[in-house]
Amino acid sequence: MSPATDPSQLMATPPNFESYLALGIYSGIAIFLVAVLLLLSWGLGHKTRSRQKQEPYESGILPLDNARLKGPVPFYLVAIFFVIFDVEVLFVASWAVAYERLGWSGYAHVCFFIFILFLGLVHIWKTGGLDWEPRAQRERRRVQNDQRRTQGSAS
Repeated sequence: MSPATDPSQLMATPPNFESYLALGIYSGIAIFLVAVLLLLSWGLGHKTRSRQKQEPYESGILPLDNARLKGPVPFYLVAIFFVIFDVEVLFVASWAVAYERLGWSGYAHVCFFIFILFLGLVHIWKTGGLDWEPRAQRERRRVQNDQRRTQGSAS
């Protein structure tokens, strides 16, 4: 058995008190620095208020139109789904780098992971998350198709 696959070497030793102490000190210093920087910026910052500063757009251009989204919403939904499902590449690539050390157990885990992602994709597909047309248009088209079928079978 090679040293890389020896189970006794893969077992992690439990952390000791010094490890917890170092983590606590590091966390305390980080929280202290963040608090100090926030307080300094609040205390030293400019606090002028005016009607112009309270406008929603401070870039010098007056807002002329509503800020609502004018693009197709399904495009953004598909983009978000792509980002969610594209993260799987990171996990599968990290498994591919260490596949020799992980063995069949790692293979089973990555297959289970991909299966869960596939179930998520099927769920999104079945609920209509990947449809580009609005639901009202889809329902109207379905009703029209049903009416055509009933008229065609009646004549």
